[in-house]
Amino acid sequence: MVHPGTLLKASFMASRAFFRSPAQGGAHRLAAADSAPSVMVPIRSIGPTQTGRITAHLLALEPRDRYLRFGYTANDEQIRRYVAGLNFERDEIFGIYNRKLELIAMAHLAFSTDPELQSCAEFGVSVLAHARGRGYGARLFDRAAMHSRNEGVQMMFIHALSENTAMLNIARKAGATVERDGSETEAYLKVQPADLDSRMSELLEEQIAQTDYRLKVQAKKFWDFLALLQEVRRGVRGSRRA
Repeated sequence: MVHPGTLLKASFMASRAFFRSPAQGGAHRLAAADSAPSVMVPIRSIGPTQTGRITAHLLALEPRDRYLRFGYTANDEQIRRYVAGLNFERDEIFGIYNRKLELIAMAHLAFSTDPELQSCAEFGVSVLAHARGRGYGARLFDRAAMHSRNEGVQMMFIHALSENTAMLNIARKAGATVERDGSETEAYLKVQPADLDSRMSELLEEQIAQTDYRLKVQAKKFWDFLALLQEVRRGVRGSRRA
């Protein structure tokens, strides 16, 4: 679990770059900043107002990635039905956004509806191809595990295809028991009871993530406004020359 002081420091350092002009250092600098590993990745709990971004995220997955995420090569209509069926009141959806407010990684923590398995939850995750290699899947798993802990979940499950080695490696590193049954594999992690530290850490992480998102919204509006202003100025200059 990340220390609260580390979370605050990482959030402060990240926020300093939000309003940096894209022209300062060019696109290369921005790409390097986005791909550089950080101590803390803001992971936001998201609700039904974000269904558009959730849909866009899942539709952007390659056919192979859709196959690994859902266990079959879901077509666009099946993905839209999946998003329409999300229960935001019962389940929890977590997301990681880039500076353009694109949802580049998301996790679905689905709580069991079986009366005999009320203390269980299932975890699913997807990361866009260009955002891989940064540990986002593992970060989302840790975030979901902490939320499960604070919600009284005793067992967290991952049902994946046996060929989904990336997902299964995340589960193994987290200490989950992994059992293979042919083409499918079941992983389960025993969740520790909640304590004051886990509750305060989740509260702080969520607050930082919400602040991070608001800063990204403001920064995007700011640069969109400047871009529009530059277009207007170019149009005025063009008319004068004509």
